[in-house]
Amino acid sequence: MTAHRKSSGDTAANFARRHIGPSVRDVTAMLETVGAKSVDALMAETLPASIRQAAPLDLGKPLSETEAIAHMAELARENQVFTSLIGQGYSGTILPAVIQRNILENPAWYTAYTPYQPEISQGRLEALFNFQTMICDLTGLDVANASLLDEATAAAEAMALAERHSKVEAKAFFVDKDVHPQTLAVMRTRAEPLGWNIIVGDPLADLDKEDVLGALLQYPGSSGAVRDLRPAIAALKAKGALAIMAADLLALTLLASPGELGADIAIGSAQRFGVPMGYGGPHAAYMAVRDALKRSLPGRIVGLSVDSRGAPAYRLALQTREQHIRREKATSNICTAQVLLAVIAAMYAVYHGPEGLAQIARTVHRRAAVLAAGLRKLGFAPTSETFFDTISVDAGAKRAEIIARAAAETINFGVGESALRIALDETTTPATIEAVWRAFGGELAYTEIDATTREALPEALKRATPFLTHPVFHAHRSETEMLRYMRKLSDRDLALDRAMIPLGSCTMKLNATTEMMPLTWPEFGSLHPFAPREQAKGYSALFARLEKWLCDITGYDAISLQPNSGAQGEYAGLLAIRGYHAARGETQRKICLIPSSAHGTNPASAAMVGMDVVVVACEANGDVDVSDLRAKAEKHSNDLAAIMITYPSTHGVFEEHISEICDIVHGHGGQVYLDGANLNAQVGLSRPGDYGADVSHLNLHKTFCIPHGGGGPGMGPIGVKAHLAPFLPGHPENRHPATNGDAPVGPVSAAPFGSASILTISYIYILMMGGEGLKRATEIAILNANYIAARLDAHFPVLYKNERGRVAHECIVDPRPLKTTSGVTVDDIAKRLIDYGFHAPTMSFPVPGTLMIEPTESESKAELDRFCDAMIAIRKEIAEVEAGRFKIEASPLRHAPHTVHDIADDAWARAYTRSEGCFPAGSSRTDKYWCPVGRVDNVYGDRNLVCSCPSVSDYAEAAE
Repeated sequence: MTAHRKSSGDTAANFARRHIGPSVRDVTAMLETVGAKSVDALMAETLPASIRQAAPLDLGKPLSETEAIAHMAELARENQVFTSLIGQGYSGTILPAVIQRNILENPAWYTAYTPYQPEISQGRLEALFNFQTMICDLTGLDVANASLLDEATAAAEAMALAERHSKVEAKAFFVDKDVHPQTLAVMRTRAEPLGWNIIVGDPLADLDKEDVLGALLQYPGSSGAVRDLRPAIAALKAKGALAIMAADLLALTLLASPGELGADIAIGSAQRFGVPMGYGGPHAAYMAVRDALKRSLPGRIVGLSVDSRGAPAYRLALQTREQHIRREKATSNICTAQVLLAVIAAMYAVYHGPEGLAQIARTVHRRAAVLAAGLRKLGFAPTSETFFDTISVDAGAKRAEIIARAAAETINFGVGESALRIALDETTTPATIEAVWRAFGGELAYTEIDATTREALPEALKRATPFLTHPVFHAHRSETEMLRYMRKLSDRDLALDRAMIPLGSCTMKLNATTEMMPLTWPEFGSLHPFAPREQAKGYSALFARLEKWLCDITGYDAISLQPNSGAQGEYAGLLAIRGYHAARGETQRKICLIPSSAHGTNPASAAMVGMDVVVVACEANGDVDVSDLRAKAEKHSNDLAAIMITYPSTHGVFEEHISEICDIVHGHGGQVYLDGANLNAQVGLSRPGDYGADVSHLNLHKTFCIPHGGGGPGMGPIGVKAHLAPFLPGHPENRHPATNGDAPVGPVSAAPFGSASILTISYIYILMMGGEGLKRATEIAILNANYIAARLDAHFPVLYKNERGRVAHECIVDPRPLKTTSGVTVDDIAKRLIDYGFHAPTMSFPVPGTLMIEPTESESKAELDRFCDAMIAIRKEIAEVEAGRFKIEASPLRHAPHTVHDIADDAWARAYTRSEGCFPAGSSRTDKYWCPVGRVDNVYGDRNLVCSCPSVSDYAEAAE
């Protein structure tokens, strides 16, 4: 309670006080409700004494918000913002200010959760639908997903999709030698554990000779060359293999689309559509496929369905994704997206429209053509005569002096083995090009060279098909209209800026404004991920300190910041375990023990690293069945690789036997992977590295305040004990610290530090909280969960508690018996909560038909009471059904959520009043949230899959 007892004059303590919801008085009242004498006593009743950390968490004196911003400004000054013409999949871009202020910097967008509840997510679902339409139009393919993590992992996902669908039996995959190096490296990482062979070569010369299941072709190439890849695609089709194209979206406004060229799949990055480079991320990757592959498309797909009134309504289509259905048979563990970044990219296209995008592309290409013409005049001919925005030149003996002169002009080139690469973008000016010429030793005037320069696009590959024909890409040209469109969409959603989001396992806590501010500073946002390390000293200092803090918090010895989602963290952690066993000559260790309650990504991740899953039973109280674990560990002693366990358990309880579980696995030569999803119940109280875990991924978008952004971005760094440190993911652009060379384990993400720019958020959070503040946050998160459990238990029984009657930071309430007495379903309760102004808790996980509630430390007692009051009121409505006032089909529960269409219905004929339905007991009429659609028909949406905007002709037909 120290942080709350500090005087108001102690500015360093003020942030923790503002981050944590309950006041000192609230804490006293809540302790009385839960029956605990003190916060310390409650912690003693919640956590096993054997795992409690002895020493206080010492992370240095916390800074005030003002001090933290000053500190971040100092770090920012350590970064040097050069004009990076490196390319390799990353471009300078101009984020329109209206989008920056009203999307990226707007908590209505960045504090929203994944749109699993479609009725309260219509705004961001429409924005994602626009993204999918944009991708389908530009790629010329039928179905696109709502984004993936980055271009390299999208390529790996496409390879896995091809392996599943190819008619070729060979487990070899061809990769264009002109692919981005980081993409090839990530694909090698994915392929190796599964026994797939990567063949690199020239697709126009070498593909005919190879028996491959598919190929990845870069368009334009990483060198900048624009090649006609139709012969390569035809060769693949003849084999029964799949053709995948990694395509630049801006180039596709001028070049023939992958679909026109015959590709089956297109992947790439939407980064250059307004999203800053951010030293590597976050950025929205994309994947589009032909229609026959749509049900194997990884990630999320937004579809168009209908609501209870038959009106159009967006939803996540095919919502139960592959890793949940197929588990260890899955080819992908992707369960997330880069929603916020996809929304920005889509809004960039809405803002500019097809004409604006094409004009940007023409300008960029024109400047590249002029640059090439000037270089020829200086004696440096491009390696390819056809290109879009990037040229490569062989500088020969003058290479070093050219690079030095470019540095003097504050310009970075891409430096290949033999060539220099110069990639232009929409920020490139004639002055930039003249500076490049000076670096090559010439004084040329842009206007003079421009007058005699011709374009360098091949005539046979010029785009002739229209794109972005839907009205949404034509209706918002003025800033006024754009502003209103974004506001209209945000008003349709329910995010954390409106109300508590009590999602179990998802930790929807405050994303403080101060934490978000440096994100958009150019010193953090404008750095290319492959810029020379000496230009990123501020980032390097931030990474080093953040890694140390995370080690101090977790008890691990080393951290990799590379994984850019929780699923990527799982994958990287298991790769580290696999690498460790291999280095010891124990490659037979492939058995991964996973409790039956585990999230579907666990078995999917294990399968992706070539492990075989053995399921461990759980006891009736939700704990791992230790006797079953012991038996299976003994049975597989010689080939046991790991156990994957979540702690506190998926059921929201600190299992008493965690140390024993770790000892059993270690005793049989295995490693312990501990999922960090529930770390918010441990920070400052216990450390996984101390009680037996070997590796964990840390969800920075949960415990450490990176916003969920409507379903992404996320970050899933991994912490490991010292013996696993050599097996952290490497990267071709970043020498491995343990070997000063290539790492035993390859990269899992496109950039060395994943989504580096959002690491600033977690860094500032820890900086301002300090060790004492972080511990206090954990204690209050546990208190809040136990408070909710105590208030709701008599109405909706709490399913799992420890032997002292306590839950951890979340609890599962069980409405399943009510289905027998009233017919009410967990869906009915979730939708009715919308009428009270709440997002539903996590539904049907880990126990079907239940609700898992996690309040976090950020929620005040008043908001917790508002939620509990709503749940209790819903229980009374269920009682009315049980008493026979009306059947469940006629109740407000089944008709929920209620919309303005209901309150304005002239033909109201329901068994309850409009007031009961639309303004349920205890809800505010003044601040009422109205969701824009009624209950969405999920079955209709999956049977009638529509996931991009209809064509203009469809609208014309509908109007007739």
